[in-house]
Amino acid sequence: MSRTSIAPVQEPGSSDAITQQLAESVEESFTKLISWDEDLRMISMPRDHPMLGWRQCRVAACEKAAGGRQGLCAACLLRFRDQSLPMEEYLKDATPSGRAVGSLACQVPGCDRQWRSRQYPLCWRHDREQQVKGLSVEEYLAHPDIQSFPSFGVCSVAACMRSREGWATQYCIAHRNQLRAARAKAPDLDEGLWQRIAAPVAENADINLRAVPELVVWQILYGLQERTKMDIKTKYGDLRGVINTARAHQVASLEDLDPEAFGVNYRMIRNSLLRFVNLRLLSPETEVKKVVWNAAAFGLSGTINFTEVTQPWLREAAQQWALDDMPRRRGHSVRSVVQSHVSSLARLSKSLRVGRPDKGESPSLLGRDDIVFFLNRLKLLEEQGEISLIYRIRIIRYVRRMLNRMRTLGLARPGGPLASLPHDFALRPEDTPDEPEPEERGRDLPPEIMQQLCEALPQLEESSSSLVRFVVEMLIDTGRRPEEITSLAWDCLERDPDGKPVLIYDNIKRNRPGRRLPIPEPTAELITRQKEWTRERFPNTPVKELKLVPSPRSNPMGTRSLSDENVSEKHRYWVRSLPDLRLADGTEFDRERVFPYAYRHTYAQRHADAGVPVDALRELMDHIQLDTTQSYYRVGDERRREAVERVAAMQFDHRGNRIWRAAQALLDSEHARRAVGSVSVPYGICTEPTNVAAAGQDCPLRFRCIGCGHFRTDVSYLPDLEAYLADLLRSRERIAAFAAESWAKAEALPSDEEISKVRRLIKRVRADLGDLTPEEKAQVQEAVALVRRTRRVVPLGMPKVGPPTLDVHPGRSAS
Repeated sequence: MSRTSIAPVQEPGSSDAITQQLAESVEESFTKLISWDEDLRMISMPRDHPMLGWRQCRVAACEKAAGGRQGLCAACLLRFRDQSLPMEEYLKDATPSGRAVGSLACQVPGCDRQWRSRQYPLCWRHDREQQVKGLSVEEYLAHPDIQSFPSFGVCSVAACMRSREGWATQYCIAHRNQLRAARAKAPDLDEGLWQRIAAPVAENADINLRAVPELVVWQILYGLQERTKMDIKTKYGDLRGVINTARAHQVASLEDLDPEAFGVNYRMIRNSLLRFVNLRLLSPETEVKKVVWNAAAFGLSGTINFTEVTQPWLREAAQQWALDDMPRRRGHSVRSVVQSHVSSLARLSKSLRVGRPDKGESPSLLGRDDIVFFLNRLKLLEEQGEISLIYRIRIIRYVRRMLNRMRTLGLARPGGPLASLPHDFALRPEDTPDEPEPEERGRDLPPEIMQQLCEALPQLEESSSSLVRFVVEMLIDTGRRPEEITSLAWDCLERDPDGKPVLIYDNIKRNRPGRRLPIPEPTAELITRQKEWTRERFPNTPVKELKLVPSPRSNPMGTRSLSDENVSEKHRYWVRSLPDLRLADGTEFDRERVFPYAYRHTYAQRHADAGVPVDALRELMDHIQLDTTQSYYRVGDERRREAVERVAAMQFDHRGNRIWRAAQALLDSEHARRAVGSVSVPYGICTEPTNVAAAGQDCPLRFRCIGCGHFRTDVSYLPDLEAYLADLLRSRERIAAFAAESWAKAEALPSDEEISKVRRLIKRVRADLGDLTPEEKAQVQEAVALVRRTRRVVPLGMPKVGPPTLDVHPGRSAS
């Protein structure tokens, strides 16, 4: 494609440079698709194209574009309605009506003038001669004395390519009539301006870009190309309306057009074209100079706003931090996480702005006192109920992380934005409040609530769509994240060598594509039905490009998936529309706890309650760290009670004697003791009331639990006892070989009595465990694993004396 009309430019960012950049980005294959004629500035939309196409009128030989459900052009539709015939009968004898597409030449050979119409295919002069001679058109065309006539010239309207009506006028017939109507409305009409801004005569699906600035031409061509690539349908009438409006307002760029000058459809097209153009012109180098970033310049969506960080030095540092941080994050939440950090820093900025005379704009004057005031303001906001404790903790952590990272990035070096910032303007680890203990109930949904939700799924389909219902059912069945279900490919279902179904999905959060999840047959059947529905709707799309859950809007090829935000919104409305959700005891359940991600926690809890080992559950959840998996579920009360019953039945006192009591009384006391009647100590529990009340801090025999009558242990502490015995033996050997006086060694040396007691206790527990059958032993070992997994860790070993901790409080010496 030739682009010789675009002059080379030198200055980047200029209008000509942008025009050239856009022109070079329009692909030759696309210009061929739309039959772009650069000399005439004309586009011809391809017929029957899924994104750009149009339908031809159903009447034979009619070349006009059809509209509406009847499939007829406007002229043929009027004739069809006048005749009151069935469509099929009308189409048998129908002939084209009205003018032909475009301005065709007179049928007299060599005549350059325009014919009158389809019914009168001669120019006005020849038509008059034909009438005078009384000949038919065919007889007149065969007459030997016919003379051809030259054209009157091109219409003076800048965008028009039609011929003038005669020597006495500057315009074609259509524009002569338009000018007459315009003068009737405005007698003082500027005819020269009107010639420049008047719209051309619409000719079928052709798009006329004449009399439009060069930049606007390439903005439209490039934006149209990108819309087509994104499978966004463009109606030629809407595009023509945008172009005519741009011509009428004489704008140099689509950006100069006031959106209020458009109707809704035109405004959507204009905004869409500009969005793609702006994406093409974006670059990180130019975007970082702005206060509000278009995140698309960094491969993200949305914006990142630094407006609330008002101090120039702090804003520059925040932008440098964001620029460094974004490439190291993955998943859909990158922009929101970065914005959350910036918003947290904005609270520090506000604290400096309202708390200092210089509004915090002089970094060299800042210090620890400003950090303390910031922390106190956050505490006040929490007390006033404006923020929660969790949010306060997050703000402090984010700001501390950002300030530390800014310094490691070298922003405190000479010339950097933090060059004069004192070192004590920093947050310390102890500035962060302790997090509250996580609630016992967890974030999973109880079985009875899940049953009520599943029974109400038909209502979700009625209020939203079958697509949203499918996604929710998949969330329940598979425990995947919402974005992992909505982004499923059409061919996401496979079979393993045993013929069992496997779901293929992408772990978007951790950038782990092609993950495999075993699923049950009912879930596989659900996916199969969805595959059939999608394929039936998009039969021509290649399978590798097709999405299993295609978006229902602006997605004619099915290559864009339904957004998880859409699912979350529809799910929220559905839950709010349901009647009260009730627990098994009739208590109303908080419906705010029902959200798409809760199904993932429920999936984890369901498998944990079924006895799935935590390492296997980690694989099912596709976690890297075992701790992450453990945070997704809690030990169910029934499993916990069963484990305590098994372990408590094998309990021993400090002498290694089996504690025999009435079984029910024993178990009831053990369950109560887990809640309020005991405190954890190394390798067992303590039941002494005073020490329990003091949370284990009021025992005169500290670290000598083996000799105490209030000490209890069981088979679950066997590994701890063995480790403690090994620690005692190692300590005895080290102390014996250590160069020290005898009295010091005697004080530090573990006693033979303690070592003997620990050995006897271990032997007794092992012996009792050995008396069990293999089946009973397996049950006990499973119970031990469960109890140990939920037990709070207590340090083992002898008391150790470490080096003194230095007091490094500013302004105070360490002496």
